[in-house]
Amino acid sequence: MFLRRIIVTVILCVYAGTAFAADDQNSLSGTVTDGNTHQPLIGASVYFPDLHSGAAADASGHYIINHLPAGTYTVEVHSIGYAAFTTSIRIKGATVHDFELKETLIEKNEVVVTGVNMATSTRKSPVPISVVRKDYLDENVSTNIVDAIAKLPGVSQLTTGPAISKPYIRGLGYNRVVVVADEVRQEGQQWGDEHGIEVDDYNVSRLEVLKGPASLLYGSDALAGVVNIIAPPPVPVGTIKGNVEANYQTNSGLVGYHANIAGNSNGFSWSAYGTQKYSHDYKNKYDGPVFDSRFNNTNYGASIGLNKNWGYSRLIFSSFNQQLGLVEGARDSLGHFTKQVDVDGVAEDQTVTARDGRDYSMTLPRQKIGHQKLVWDNNLYLKNGGRLGLTLGYQLNQRREYGDVLNPDQPGLSLHLRTLNYALKYFLPEAKGWQTSVGVNGMQQRNENKGIEFLIPDYDLFDIGGFVVTRKTFDKLTVSGGARFDSRSIDSKSLVDNGDPKFSAFHKQFSNVSASMGLSYEASDMWTLKLNAARGFRAPNIAELSANGVHEGTIKYEYGNTSLKPEVSTQGDFGAEFNSTHVSVTGSVFFNHINNFIYSRKLASVNGGDSIPAEGNEEGYAAFKYQQTSANLYGGELLVDVHPHPIDWLHFENTLSLVKGVASNATDSTKYLPNIPAAHWLSELKGKFKQSGKRVQNLYAGVQMDMNFAQNDIFSAYETETATPAYTLLNATVGADFMNRDKKKVLFSLHLGANNLTDIAYQNHLSRLKYADVNPVTGRVGVFNMGRNFSVKLVVPIDFK
Repeated sequence: MFLRRIIVTVILCVYAGTAFAADDQNSLSGTVTDGNTHQPLIGASVYFPDLHSGAAADASGHYIINHLPAGTYTVEVHSIGYAAFTTSIRIKGATVHDFELKETLIEKNEVVVTGVNMATSTRKSPVPISVVRKDYLDENVSTNIVDAIAKLPGVSQLTTGPAISKPYIRGLGYNRVVVVADEVRQEGQQWGDEHGIEVDDYNVSRLEVLKGPASLLYGSDALAGVVNIIAPPPVPVGTIKGNVEANYQTNSGLVGYHANIAGNSNGFSWSAYGTQKYSHDYKNKYDGPVFDSRFNNTNYGASIGLNKNWGYSRLIFSSFNQQLGLVEGARDSLGHFTKQVDVDGVAEDQTVTARDGRDYSMTLPRQKIGHQKLVWDNNLYLKNGGRLGLTLGYQLNQRREYGDVLNPDQPGLSLHLRTLNYALKYFLPEAKGWQTSVGVNGMQQRNENKGIEFLIPDYDLFDIGGFVVTRKTFDKLTVSGGARFDSRSIDSKSLVDNGDPKFSAFHKQFSNVSASMGLSYEASDMWTLKLNAARGFRAPNIAELSANGVHEGTIKYEYGNTSLKPEVSTQGDFGAEFNSTHVSVTGSVFFNHINNFIYSRKLASVNGGDSIPAEGNEEGYAAFKYQQTSANLYGGELLVDVHPHPIDWLHFENTLSLVKGVASNATDSTKYLPNIPAAHWLSELKGKFKQSGKRVQNLYAGVQMDMNFAQNDIFSAYETETATPAYTLLNATVGADFMNRDKKKVLFSLHLGANNLTDIAYQNHLSRLKYADVNPVTGRVGVFNMGRNFSVKLVVPIDFK
């Protein structure tokens, strides 16, 4: 009923046309040129993030964007090899503005849309935000979207094999990180270890990673931060553009194909894409092929949209479909992996062969994940200078696990999750420089069990929150802040399994207040200082409250805890940025105090040793239960980039990330929080050459040292967690754009890369596979990460008028 009223209100506003801005003469035009040579920058992008409208410079460097609403908006101008230029422009009638870009390897002032009510530059944002574009994703070897960003400052990943990665920000993950895609928060049972983010990693134009509490705009949960995955924007009016991509990786035989196409005619835009990706088992020098680490993806999607002077409306559909194996790590007496097979109606263990490791077909145990999403995103610009936004999203997430070789098509665990997202925002007209917005957003959710095994109960969830955020720039000082109230209710259903009570019904209601206040001071052209304080809130998720069953991918039997209280985070963050001709330095430190921090620990048997439930636990997994404590997390990130003038093609970048997590008033074995990533130092020497021959542009080559320090600060009670030794990986990349004869069009781009060149056998501290069975021959516990891996990626652009 509540959502129906929102929709009716907006539709009535649309038909009451006199309420909205309507002037077809509003436009922005001009030229984009090189700041030194004054030559036109063909293909440079001029884009309004708030309007979802932009243009590309033609052969003479000229651009024009029509059908714009009147007002003041942030615009970003970007071209590969040049620093992004961000500024605010007042649109009124036919507006003309020329841009000059300067060559650089360092993005000093990117535009951001994450965590702010209106698009702004990174210099004006008081919280640390990392931005990466499509070229970064192409130049770095990865197997999934989270793997691609895990090298960013303060970001790491919890993994269960190459297909399964979850983002960790400053030592926090799962429901504490909100993932946003297509303008709505991604909802796919993100409390689990054994599946990743259901987003196509090829259909991405940029990612923004916000570090720190960000609950004001995104609702309860974003204690650690936000990963905003931004799809390609509408192409310029009068064009049809696309890409065809192919990727091959040697270690796991990964093959990926992707094609996308998009057009725009007089403000009516459309797009479509499709992706196919498949891989056999990966290998390393200790384990050989890791049985059942294979996966395959088949994804597709489409969108239609309309951009006019009254605003825009877009309808977006995506379908993510993945099958992936579940690595169990079971071995025989000779240390070889084993698998279960059907022998005349009896399940028997069989040794895995080398041929099995090169097989692309799915085996058991395996998962099948489907995620369909439909989003309707609207912005209407009012005559009074305000803006009304409505976003509605429907998501269907289906996760099925298959593990019985005698009934291979019968899913054991089968979860059916439906989510309706809604957001209504009103952006007030600018008043004396203050940019303020108010709104309400949340979600309605239902989960149903459709299998014969159970981990969490059926439940209904309703979440609603109201917020106000504001921002103003006083010359060099930008002040921003806001407050939010959230309320979440969970109704869990009872369930009886084979005559035994599995879940008891309960109702939980959680509510709290979030707030933040931040300053960004541009002390000079070189120095920017930032200070931010925030209070966040997260309600316990359904698994933390009520889990009762085997969690296959995590190698655990999990118990929930209905007495859990909400987490409340209070964080302070201070940062400084320095940019000069020869060096760039960005540093930040943070302290995060969390009341009622929720974590999972292993249970001990009354007779000593592990507690191993007998019912429904044929694998003999140890029991874990969710607990709470008062916790402090602190640390920081430091990025130093040396780019000596006049050899501007060279830069030497070093990034150091550190986080510590401790529990208050704890014993030695429970002093440190579990799943805290090790300190991480990434060092890269890279050269980039804009002109590299008659038909080669944007040539780059680099070598990278990826050092992960030892993690000995662990939650060692009951052997919940084990220490992880240090390791160092050596990576390398090289690539370029290959042009046509007049150097005005890219024919194709080629990217070559190698990870772990020295073939180090290692275990990441956040890898769930390090807790698999011991190898009886070598005595090594668990499964190791991927060995040496070479990658080749080919991108062919498609461009029509």
